[in-house]
Amino acid sequence: MTRRQEIISTALALMLKKGYLNTSMRDIAAAVNMEAASLYNHIKNKEEILIETCFGLAKTLEMGIKEVNDIYFNASEKLRMAVSSHIAAITQDLNASHLFVHEWRHLSGDTREQFVKRRDLYEQEFRDIVVLGFEEGEFKDVDPKFATLTILASLNWVGEWYRPEGEMQAKEIADKLTQFILSGLQKN
Repeated sequence: MTRRQEIISTALALMLKKGYLNTSMRDIAAAVNMEAASLYNHIKNKEEILIETCFGLAKTLEMGIKEVNDIYFNASEKLRMAVSSHIAAITQDLNASHLFVHEWRHLSGDTREQFVKRRDLYEQEFRDIVVLGFEEGEFKDVDPKFATLTILASLNWVGEWYRPEGEMQAKEIADKLTQFILSGLQKN
């Protein structure tokens, strides 16, 4: 791990504990045993950490959903793969996931607009799966936007309670969530 990576990792842990707004550059510097002035040699400001984290995880999620939607399977299989990809990304770094899910609102100006646009495109990719399921006659006639937001809220919430040392690993969680989601979507 490079010094910069160590700083970012430590900052993410602090931001989880104290919140983005309540974490200062001085807090980060103290946590990595560095003078605040020296910290600026590695990162410009804490928003750089927020941007790098939010857009990095967004890119991972986008690559996963595009891969799912670029291959042809029925909607249930696409949903299974999309859920699995999302859970894998969210559980990879819980500190980063927390920042991504809860603190993105602190992005400023154009950066925030770009992030929201990417989030909306990701949501649309999930919604396309729900619509496909309806069109194929596999899913119930549900409000696709409501269904999609409910699914994504469930998936993102995993980052709040998942623990790598816990009883269930990410793959098992993804499988159980997929079963649960499909039980509500599929026609009997």
